[in-house]
Amino acid sequence: MQYCKRCLYPQNHPLGICIDEDGVCSGCRIHEEKYSINWLEKGKELDKLFSKYKNRSGSFYDCVIPVTGNSDSFFVVDVVKNRYGLNPLLVTYNTQFNTKVGVRNLARLITKLDCDHMMLTASPDIVKEITKIAMHKIGDMYWHVLAGSQTFPVQVATKFNIPLVVWGVNGWLDQVGMFSHYDRVEMTKKVRKEHSLRTMDVDELFYGESQLTWKDKQPFTYPSDKQLEKSRVRGIYLGNFLSWDAQKQSEEMINKFGYETLEQPRTFNTYESIYCWNNAGTHDYIKFLKFGYGKATDHASRDIRLKRLSREDGIRLVHNFDDKVPSASLKLFLDWINMTKEEFYKIIDFFRDPLVWEKDNNGIYIRLDKIENHISDSNVDNVRLTITKPKKYFNTLLLESEDEKEGYILMGRGYIDEYNFKAIKG
Repeated sequence: MQYCKRCLYPQNHPLGICIDEDGVCSGCRIHEEKYSINWLEKGKELDKLFSKYKNRSGSFYDCVIPVTGNSDSFFVVDVVKNRYGLNPLLVTYNTQFNTKVGVRNLARLITKLDCDHMMLTASPDIVKEITKIAMHKIGDMYWHVLAGSQTFPVQVATKFNIPLVVWGVNGWLDQVGMFSHYDRVEMTKKVRKEHSLRTMDVDELFYGESQLTWKDKQPFTYPSDKQLEKSRVRGIYLGNFLSWDAQKQSEEMINKFGYETLEQPRTFNTYESIYCWNNAGTHDYIKFLKFGYGKATDHASRDIRLKRLSREDGIRLVHNFDDKVPSASLKLFLDWINMTKEEFYKIIDFFRDPLVWEKDNNGIYIRLDKIENHISDSNVDNVRLTITKPKKYFNTLLLESEDEKEGYILMGRGYIDEYNFKAIKG
C-alpha cells in the first residue's frame, strides 16, 4: 500500500486520491493553494455573489443553510448572517443518532444566532428499514444521513422559492483534492449522487424493495430537474471563498457562542462530529473495517497540512485510535437496528478492501499494511511542512452527562433557558 509522505492518507481513499512522483497526495497539493490564494479578493467575490440574493423582492429569506449541532454550522451561519448581512432559513435533517450535547448545540445555534429553523424527522421505523437495506447492499449505515441532509435543504429551497443554499466546505476538495479552489465547484444533483451517495440514489439503492412506498422515499428524493429549473436553486460552498480552518473556526465558536465539546471514542478531535453518536463511532469503525483507516487519520492529516502537527506525531495519534472498537456506540447501533454482532461483521466483511485486508489460516482478517509501517519512508523529510501553528484540542465544561445507555435522542430541546438548556432541575 502506498501512503502519502506528507500526510497520512492511503492510496485506497474511498473518495479517490492520487499520489505524485514525490509521494505527495492530491489533497496535500490542493491544500497548498490556501497559502497562495488572495483570500481578501475571494471575500469580495463572495460579497458580490451574496448581493444578488440579499433583500429580494417578495421573499423574506435570502438563503437556506443546512445545519447540525456541529461547530461548522455555527461558523457558516455567523459568516452569512453577521458578516455579510443575509437573512437565512436554517434547516436540519434529523439523523436520529443525536447526542444530548449535539441537541444542546443546535438549540444554542438557533437561539443565539436568532434564526428561523425547520427540521425534518422521517419515520423512525422507515429510517431503520432503509439503514438495514443500505447496510446489506453497500455496507453503509450512513446512507440515509447523507441522502437526507443533502436533499431536505434543496426541497425547502425549491418549495419556498429561495434560490441559494449555502454549504460549508467541499469535502472532496478538502480531503483528496478532487477539485481546486479555483474551480468554484457548486453543490448540484450530480455532485450529490456521484460523490456523497456513491452513485446510489434512492431509486437505484431501493430498486426491488417492495416494502418501501413512494411516501417512504420522499425525504431522500431530490427535486426533479423541472423543479430545479423553475426555482433556479444554486448551492455554493463557503470554503471556496474563505480559507477553511476547522480547528480555528471551532474555537472561535466556543468563545463567541459557548459551543460545547465532547471526547469521542475514535479520534483525538473533541470539536467535530460530536452531534452524532455514530459519526466518529460506529460509522467511522465501519470505514476502518472497509478501508483500514478512520477519522483520526482524517483529522491528523488535516492538522499536518495546516502546519500544526508533525507527521510522526500524527502517526502516533492514529496508532492510538484507528483500530479502536467503539464498543458502546456499536452496541447502541446494533440494539437500535436489531442486529447481532455476528450479522454486523458478516455484512461488513463482504466490503473489506483486499488491498488492506486478508484472511489468515484461521479465517481471521488481518491488516496487510498500515501507516505505522511508513514512518520512515524515503523522501518524507523532503516534502514535510514546517510546523508554524501548533495547537491542541481542549474540552469545554460539559453541561450535562453523556451516556450511550440512554440511547439516541430522537427529539430534544429547541430553546435555551435556565431549566432546559443547562439541565437544571427545579
